[in-house]
Amino acid sequence: MHIPDGLLSTPIIIVTYAITILGVAYSARKLRGLPEEKIPLLGLFAAGIFAAQMVNFPIIGGVSGHLLGATLVAILLGPYASVIVMTAVLLIQTLLFGDGGITAIGANILNMGLVGAFIGYGVYLKLRNINETLAMGFASWLSVVLGATLASIEIGLSHSLPFTKVLALMVGYHSIIGIGEAVLTVLIVNALRAKLPSLEGVPA
Repeated sequence: MHIPDGLLSTPIIIVTYAITILGVAYSARKLRGLPEEKIPLLGLFAAGIFAAQMVNFPIIGGVSGHLLGATLVAILLGPYASVIVMTAVLLIQTLLFGDGGITAIGANILNMGLVGAFIGYGVYLKLRNINETLAMGFASWLSVVLGATLASIEIGLSHSLPFTKVLALMVGYHSIIGIGEAVLTVLIVNALRAKLPSLEGVPA
């Protein structure tokens, strides 16, 4: 889902950068209330997400697909921690490994970080009283599909690639990738909660 340089128009770059900067700044401020015992987990999750995202599937025009992890982190540590973790991971991938373009960092963090952290987590909260496993799985799957849809819209509005083709490929691929995301999220969350009881329950 990383968007490379050259696909986004200047207006889209400006808008996505602005939204992302506001979202990251707000999350950083809210994160000051994170319990001290959970702070080391930020680095642990960042390393895990970084490793998982190194496995990429080429789609079209240099755009790639892979697992995300934003909703997973949000479920365990809260949405603000998820935004910071995803921002750190995506910045390192772009600046050190060239995975995604510098001009597209705002869009990539928005699509892969903010969407999963806030929308995915919000869906999880709405559904968790019905069924915890269903809530985790569906929220994770939805975050991947929504991120892919948003990336397609950004590319389409930039008129760099055929919108309908990009949308069909991105959503089609990520609907399948999202199933893997859902399964891994449920397995990892349950395993970590079993090992670390402090992660049990919904973060503030």
